[in-house]
Amino acid sequence: MLTIKILGPGCPNCQKVEAYTRQALDVLQPEGGYELVKVTDPVDISAYILRTPGLVINGQVVVEGRVPSADEVKGWIADALAAG
Repeated sequence: MLTIKILGPGCPNCQKVEAYTRQALDVLQPEGGYELVKVTDPVDISAYILRTPGLVINGQVVVEGRVPSADEVKGWIADALAAG
């Protein structure tokens, strides 16, 4: 099961990261399921990153401080699924 955390206060950039993540999950449809968590509390965010938006997949920070492309997000999720 994938655990994906979107880190940010809910700004437009954070919303883009969430939209790209949801699109990738819709396409890849992880067999084991997934948990998508929005982390908005500054203290919780700072445990992972210093600049938002951020994306964490299975405990690993994959991006911080910028909006990745939809293809990047899909690639990271596919890699996490392949790693099992």
